[in-house]
Amino acid sequence: MEEKDDIYTKDGTVDYKGNPANKKETGTWRACPFIIGNEGCERLAYYGMSTNLVLYFKHRLNQHSAVATKNNQNWGGTCYLTPLIGAFLADSYLGRYWTIACFSIIYIIGMTFLALSASVHGIKPRCYAEDNCNPTNTQSTMTFLALYLIALGTGGIKPCVSSYGADQFDDTDEKEKKHKSSFFNWFYLSINIGALIAASVLVWVQDNVSWGWGFGIPAIAMAIAVCFFFSGTRLYRNQKPGGSPLTRLCQVLVASIRKHKIAVPADKSLLYETADAESNIKGSRKIDHTNDLSFFDKAAVEIQTDHLKGSVNPWRLCTVTQVEELKTIIRLLPIWASGIIFSTVYSQMGNLFVLQGEKMDTRVGHSNFRIPPASLSIFDTLSVIFWVPIYDRIIVPVTRKFTGHKNGLTQLQRMGIGLFISIFAMVAAAILEHERLKMIKRHNFYERKEVPMTIFLQVPQYFLIGCAEVFTFIGQLEFFYEQAPDAMRSFCSALSLTTVALGSYLSSLLVTIVTSVNAKNGKPGWIPDNLNKGHVDYFFWLLAALSVLNLGAFVLIANWYTYKRAVGTLR
Repeated sequence: MEEKDDIYTKDGTVDYKGNPANKKETGTWRACPFIIGNEGCERLAYYGMSTNLVLYFKHRLNQHSAVATKNNQNWGGTCYLTPLIGAFLADSYLGRYWTIACFSIIYIIGMTFLALSASVHGIKPRCYAEDNCNPTNTQSTMTFLALYLIALGTGGIKPCVSSYGADQFDDTDEKEKKHKSSFFNWFYLSINIGALIAASVLVWVQDNVSWGWGFGIPAIAMAIAVCFFFSGTRLYRNQKPGGSPLTRLCQVLVASIRKHKIAVPADKSLLYETADAESNIKGSRKIDHTNDLSFFDKAAVEIQTDHLKGSVNPWRLCTVTQVEELKTIIRLLPIWASGIIFSTVYSQMGNLFVLQGEKMDTRVGHSNFRIPPASLSIFDTLSVIFWVPIYDRIIVPVTRKFTGHKNGLTQLQRMGIGLFISIFAMVAAAILEHERLKMIKRHNFYERKEVPMTIFLQVPQYFLIGCAEVFTFIGQLEFFYEQAPDAMRSFCSALSLTTVALGSYLSSLLVTIVTSVNAKNGKPGWIPDNLNKGHVDYFFWLLAALSVLNLGAFVLIANWYTYKRAVGTLR
């Protein structure tokens, strides 16, 4: 009987028919290629459409540099806020598989609509020359309608795919669990392979063939992504949705406030918990009690009135596991907040780095071939592709010998190293812009479209951001999955993604503030339409200073953090 039990997972996962997942027939690396392939194609579609978007706004929708930057950042931010919608549906009602399936359809509709808005006569903006377009309000509206449909579609997918891949490894099986960290590394590598093709091939198509094809190819890539995903249906392990996590969190808040005058017993074993081996939350193991944030323990203190009507009212009495869910989310919030500044730095690749590169010599060597400014992000991608295998195959085994930790570095240590590296990315960008402006001043190049400095001088800033990503973003992906309560993993993945949204919004806010403060009385300000007359280097120095302060705060928060301890199994 015990041998029969061993062939099934013990983390509550089921197969596509709803039966207990068989370890020998489902999950692990046999299922992951379909998930990783889906992510690679989806990211090719997303980056193929978004990498050059700021220039589409500027040259086709006839927007000023600051307006194009803000619109691009606001849309990019929305793409990382909508995951909260997808995560809520996945954790509460649909499960990750059906959430990905449903939102993929919305995604494809938005991508198709965008391709049509850039290619069909009457819908696409009328252009008289390269930089002389006159879009109607209707045409601009249609473009943004398509973009925000894409934002909704990607929101359903983003928080679910990485968590769904990690679900393929049984948390209660040490042999399977040790592969989970590697999955996150290779998952992020697939993202960047998609981004590599987007930044090299698709940006060139947009700049040299047409925007219609430049947006049409990503739509085709998204259709291929969906085919990849559905192909692996029989191999997937699925976590059952556990009901609304927001309701459970609110129940703990209400119950603890109702019992604010009641003392918590010194013996924590007296706190309320189900007698069964499993928790009362579908698809979730029990979580061990922790001593901090003890006010919320009041929600699990049993009093005589809790049992007057027979069954327990969850708005008056909550289990220890339910209380620990809320505590876990509260502990994650400061770590989450520290990712916002990093995301602000990261967002510059699609905005000010592109506008900076546009004012530099874009020729490759002495040839007539010109590289699109947005294609420099290829070096960020190459950096990630370079560092992921090195981290997985060299850094982890070497650091493991010194730290004794199974992953070499803890997830928080990994994230902190990335935050440190990101400071130097901004310093590199600021120094380059300072030197570019010195050349402009020395030779009076203010009205020149391109300054005779090769665009490849931007490579170090892109490469450093790529290196920082491998440490911070992958560490963040793994950290928020591992520390999330079992029935809130999509929600916590979405929470980590919102740092990218808030980073974009913060960047947009900073651009607005510096423009309103500096662009007065005829002064061009830091970020004018003609960057040769501005001081984008000051903006980069501002971000470097904020990154230093953010790193200091992160170190303090990381030292305070208490890790989650799950107990028991689900089979």
